[in-house]
Amino acid sequence: MLVSALLTSLLINSGLCVLFFTLYSILRKQPSNYEVYMPRLLAEGESNTSSIFNLERLIPSPDWVKTAWQLTEDDLLSSSGLDAVVFMRLINFSLRVFLFAGVIGVFVLLPINCSGNQLQYVDFTDLSNNSLDVFTISNVNNGSSKLWIHFVAVYLVTIFVCCLLYYEYRYISQRRTDYFLSSKPQPHQFTILVRSIPVSAGSGVSEKVDSFFREYHPSTYLSHIVVRRTNKLQSLINDAKKLYTRLIHLQSDPNQQKYKRSSCFGLFGRKVNLVDHYEKKLEDIEENVRLEQSEVSLAGEEVRSAFVSFKSRYGAAVALHLQQSTNPTHWVTEQAPEPHDVYWPFFSSSFLRRWISKLVVILACILLTVLFLIPVVVVQGLTNLNQLEVWFPFLTSVLTITFVSQVITGYLPSLILLLFLKMVPPVMEFLSSIQGYISNSDIQKSACSKVLWFTIWNIFFATVFSGSVLYKVSLFLDPKNIPSRLAVAVPAQASFFIAYVVTSGWTSTSSELFRIFPLLWSLIKRPFTASRDTELEVPGIPYHSHTPRILFFVLLGINYFFLAPLILPFLLVYLCLGYIIYRNQFINVYAPQYETAGKFWPIVHNSMIFSLVLMHAIAVGIFTLKKLSLASTLVFPLPVLTLLFNEYCRKRFLPNFIAYPAESLIRKDRQDENDPTMPEFLDELISFYQDPALMPIHYSGSSDRLNSPLLSSVHQAQV
Repeated sequence: MLVSALLTSLLINSGLCVLFFTLYSILRKQPSNYEVYMPRLLAEGESNTSSIFNLERLIPSPDWVKTAWQLTEDDLLSSSGLDAVVFMRLINFSLRVFLFAGVIGVFVLLPINCSGNQLQYVDFTDLSNNSLDVFTISNVNNGSSKLWIHFVAVYLVTIFVCCLLYYEYRYISQRRTDYFLSSKPQPHQFTILVRSIPVSAGSGVSEKVDSFFREYHPSTYLSHIVVRRTNKLQSLINDAKKLYTRLIHLQSDPNQQKYKRSSCFGLFGRKVNLVDHYEKKLEDIEENVRLEQSEVSLAGEEVRSAFVSFKSRYGAAVALHLQQSTNPTHWVTEQAPEPHDVYWPFFSSSFLRRWISKLVVILACILLTVLFLIPVVVVQGLTNLNQLEVWFPFLTSVLTITFVSQVITGYLPSLILLLFLKMVPPVMEFLSSIQGYISNSDIQKSACSKVLWFTIWNIFFATVFSGSVLYKVSLFLDPKNIPSRLAVAVPAQASFFIAYVVTSGWTSTSSELFRIFPLLWSLIKRPFTASRDTELEVPGIPYHSHTPRILFFVLLGINYFFLAPLILPFLLVYLCLGYIIYRNQFINVYAPQYETAGKFWPIVHNSMIFSLVLMHAIAVGIFTLKKLSLASTLVFPLPVLTLLFNEYCRKRFLPNFIAYPAESLIRKDRQDENDPTMPEFLDELISFYQDPALMPIHYSGSSDRLNSPLLSSVHQAQV
């Protein structure tokens, strides 16, 4: 790729970013767009919803930038939880790494690369027609003593990243403990989920659970509730909600047609009053729900799983971490999620079913990975004009136009990959949901890991190693040749990944601020719904899609900082945009849907370690390729030391992310002994894990009850 192609891509994406920022600064001030750009503030009643015309609303203003910049970590913790703090610390961590690497790369390594003539001299008088390869390490002469500066840079950045990782792991681990000690009593702290409950003929799950825990945990056991199959019941309730919303809309809109014909698409038959018709249908659904709830309450609808609550956090922890039976596949325990975090649609009751579902998901991920190579191959063709002319000979005359060729090679490939990658997080989230996870947070953590490794394989390795699928697999079957092949292939794709950072990074982050898809959906549905028809839904941030994107860019930055330092300024711009935009989104848009207390950080740490080891493998290959065998040999201790450092962190900090220590649990339990509200909390504890589908439905056709909730807050607990 020529510099001119990169400049074209840079201009296009810079223009899009400026456009998104300008439109956002205007649209966010329009009352009709508050549900798109300020749903959280609107739900909390903190936004000014006055519809009086004001000329100031049509003038872009950067006041939101100042508000986002002034947000402190403690403010973010109190409003969005520890997960949001960890997410922002990931961005802060990346900024620190690339500021340090950027100083070395841009001011030291980049001039050295340009001073070489292994490929060609840099023509500064006609810079736009230079190949980007002349700014990479490939342009440094073989055997040059200047390569030792690259060697020292690899050591310095490795040490700096490891020191930062240690500090962040220690800080977040301590923050997690402090967050727990300062929290109010939460139901999930006293509750565990028990699966694969062995039930003999003639006995029920509930009786078995009660007798087992009264016998083996008599001093700490409090109560339990059995999980039941409610899929059919949930479908009926969803139908009732949709019909109820339609009825509200019909009665609240005076211009809405109240009658229709009873047959043949409403063209023939007698006239039917739609309000009466919907009220009758809703009453029938309500009766069906009650009948189904009665059937579900029978023992035959019990799943061999139960939420078991204890009188103390320590008692729950003891039951959680002890093997309950001589058969380890029976009485399998895991920490209960927060009540609103429970994923009710899927409960795998047996150990075998969970194991099979995981195998199915692994096979599905492999199939998806192979299929995704198709758009990657297409993108590879777009970056090579000669290949494109072979595929589409009728485009030869068009491709000779300079601007068209620059757009196709510099902008279009990254845009195509970006569009295809948009489909990956929802698919991975669905696959994770059928693995047997019983909480939305576990589903998103699993999806986060899947999306991350999918991105690394399909965007990094599949792009670097062009060729067939079998060729890519054969590379990893011969580990000895991996460094040398990486050394040849990775620098050659520097221009593509620089363009990818600009296109995917800058544009996706700016579109996150602009929220183009929620805005379009709001504009489409606005003519068909009144403002009070639907309840405002405040979204939660999809960590499983945003976190892997940042981690992938960090991987690119760490691996290319000494190969092609030109990528670092673009990454810094991306991270600076993300720093401001995500802080703004946490203030105005996203509300926490669950709280893992920082459990995403081990995924971040492991990704950083992988990035470092990959950089070391590339360094070994590049120094060998550049005839600097001594430097290649001296790099070998780095991956070993990095993996030893990772093992130390895993032993030192990871246990605190899996479970809280007895010291913290007992201290917290002793604090609660003086809390006068604890008896009431323990009495109501088990009711928090009542399946929402088993709660009674209340409906009244009277106009003064139109805005009442469809589902009551009455809890029915089985103890």
